[in-house]
Amino acid sequence: MFNVIEKRIELNAPVSRVWRALTDYREFGEWFRVKLDGPFMPGEISTGHITYPGYEHLKWEATVQKMESERRFSFTWHPYAVDPKVDYSNEPATLVEFRLEPNDKGTVLYLTESGFDALPKDRRFEAFRMNDEGWTEQTSNIESYLKQRP
Repeated sequence: MFNVIEKRIELNAPVSRVWRALTDYREFGEWFRVKLDGPFMPGEISTGHITYPGYEHLKWEATVQKMESERRFSFTWHPYAVDPKVDYSNEPATLVEFRLEPNDKGTVLYLTESGFDALPKDRRFEAFRMNDEGWTEQTSNIESYLKQRP
């Protein structure tokens, strides 16, 4: 029931521009509000620190899965891992996937996050709920970012 988050947004920017905003670690960091330690590389762990107000105490850690140029970018991470006293490393990770498709106005960005059904029952609903809200905000953030930096 609470397994997959799906978002779709039409962006008034070419696919190549949206791709850069998603996969250039500095640009991703600006709209996502995270300071990343280095570029995204498939098969490698991306690290950094969250800069979103109220969450600055949190570390960013995600394993980059795929970077199919101007088509698909994906990573796995531990969703809503916000308690610094909890070690989430033994929990299953969820898969976040961005897919890009050109359209008349620019780009359709599809975002999915799946795998919540594998999380511990006591965290599943809250992680799903908070990430669903978070992705709604992040899709708005990337839209605003691209308007400000065409």
